[in-house]
Amino acid sequence: MKTVLVTGAAKGIGLATAKLFQDKGWKVLSLDKQFGSEVVGEKVIFDLRDFFSIPKLIRNLDPIDTLVNNAAVLYCDELGKIPIDHIEEILSVNLRAPVALMDAVIPGMQGRKHGRVVSVGSVSAFTGHPDLWYGATKAALLNITKSYAGQFGSDGIIVNAVAPGLRERICMISYPNRENSQSCKAYIFRGHVSHRKWRKRYSGWGRTVQSTYLEPLLT
Repeated sequence: MKTVLVTGAAKGIGLATAKLFQDKGWKVLSLDKQFGSEVVGEKVIFDLRDFFSIPKLIRNLDPIDTLVNNAAVLYCDELGKIPIDHIEEILSVNLRAPVALMDAVIPGMQGRKHGRVVSVGSVSAFTGHPDLWYGATKAALLNITKSYAGQFGSDGIIVNAVAPGLRERICMISYPNRENSQSCKAYIFRGHVSHRKWRKRYSGWGRTVQSTYLEPLLT
């Protein structure tokens, strides 16, 4: 049985992805810093801000056949007034942790001459985002994906990224009043946000759990 590690698996895209892998017969390791009542597969409680501890974490898990870098943080603070602790958390979770995870799992994949890494980027990598550092980390993650794909492709390791559009729920949570939610939509391709009913219909691996917009980076 193959094993997949999905980060940010307690809800949203991560939870949907974990469910799909489980339905396909994979052993699922669901990683998040806290979980609700719904857990898919084996629960791995870990705070990705502690990215220096990721090598030890991976050593204590089963060999990883596929890594899904899904976890991310955003705050949408006003430009020019972003707290340094928010910046540091976004950089740690959205950028440094995915790199540390790839560095930790790829040697095992090299030994088996097979592996897959999928990082969940964002359309904001191309359009900009109200959360300055969120958008910047997503753009950087796509660039990093290309670097790893070029470096390890000859070892049988496929490294891809996908760039979903914004989910309606996240837009409303980040921008609770009407004026701000409209500002949020200004950054979205065609001004459309993804609705739950669309994600349920299109949530297939190899398709998209975000039906609004997807830019696959197949390298």
